[in-house]
Parts: sequence; structure tokens; C-alpha cells
Amino acid sequence: MKTERTLLGPKEVAYMQKRIGGLSRAVRLLVFQRPGCEGCGPTAQLAAEIAAAFPLVQAETVSDDGGAASAARLEAFGVERFPALAVTAGDGREPDNGIRFYGFPGGYEFDSLLDAIDRVGRGDAGLSPELADYLGTAGAAPMHLQVFITPTCPYCPRMVQLAHRMALASPRVTADMIDAVEFPDLADRYGVRGVPLTVVDESIFVEGGVPEQQLLRELRERRTPGRL
Repeated sequence: MKTERTLLGPKEVAYMQKRIGGLSRAVRLLVFQRPGCEGCGPTAQLAAEIAAAFPLVQAETVSDDGGAASAARLEAFGVERFPALAVTAGDGREPDNGIRFYGFPGGYEFDSLLDAIDRVGRGDAGLSPELADYLGTAGAAPMHLQVFITPTCPYCPRMVQLAHRMALASPRVTADMIDAVEFPDLADRYGVRGVPLTVVDESIFVEGGVPEQQLLRELRERRTPGRL
């Protein structure tokens, strides 16, 4: 009998269990896929293997099969590219915290996925008071962060995790990890020449893995008046 090859061995499982602390609420990993998507199968398998290691983590696959039910889920989560992975609390329907991974979250970004699971499961964004206050400004407009990465970039997780923590902290923020190799059309659109590159609201480009306070300073200085 042929044994199915797993993505996570004993070493990776042990690391996960050390990396993720005590979860206080359920976490759902929603994997969005469509036929012909090369990275969809591995992403769904990774989510399933992570879920198998934690009682409070569940994995679900949503296929773009042309049906009304799947179309509604895709629209609700704003997913148009595949593979996509959303890390949500509870049953994965409400509320959506805006955390997205576009592309297989492997290499260094495996740690970003574990960080998202840990923080969503504990309900703790872990931001500085200054950035949390900034994101909580009353009447602020939505913010969209796109962090372009490659799985072999050791500096990229810093920005991915910061963007995802901002999304967790504010319902007005959405944050996407985008694999620049897997989505070259997006990389070309934004002129990605090095990673990490963080694009804020299509207009602010922050290069490199910058500290939280530097990103906050960039946002305060360069965002359009009337926004956060």
C-alpha cells in the first residue's frame, strides 16, 4: 500500500507546537482553489496537516467550481487569485479579519502562517500602542497592504507578519502576502525588483523589512489627507 507523502515531518510538527502557544479560540484555515492551479493542492494539504496537529484548528477548502455557494464565498472574501489562504477565527465565516496568503506559504513564510494562526487563535495582534491607536482612528478610510515576497527571502516574514497583525487589529485593514514568483503579473504591475516590497493603497511603496515604528512614520507622512 502506497503511503501518501506528507509535507510536515516530525521536526516541523514539533516546531509548530512550540511556535503556537495556547489557543483560546478556534481558528479556521480557508483554502481557495480552482482547477489547474498548481499551488492549490499543496496549500490545501499543508492546511490540513497543520489542522491535524491542533484540536482548535480546522481546515476547509473552497473550490471555484462555478456554483453559487462557492461564488458567494469567493466574493465574501474578495478572492480572485489562486491559491489563496485566509486565516479566520471561529467558523471561518464571520468576522473576516482580512488576513490573506496568495501563493503557497512555504519556505520562510511558513513561520508567517504559524504566526497568523497563533495570533488569531489568541486574539492578540501584539502591536505597539502607537500603531494600534493610529489604526483605531475614528472614521478612518480602509487600508490595503500587499506584501510581495519570495519563499527564500529571510527578511520578508517581518513585513508579512506586521501587515497581518495590523489586519487583525483593525476591521478597516486588509493585508495580503503575495508570492512575487507565483504571481509575476502583479509583481510587474507594481514594479517589484526586490523583496520584501510593501504596497499600501496602491500608492505608497515601502522597501525592505522595516521596523514597526518606521512603517508607522511612513504612513503618517505619506498617506493621503483624510485617511488614517
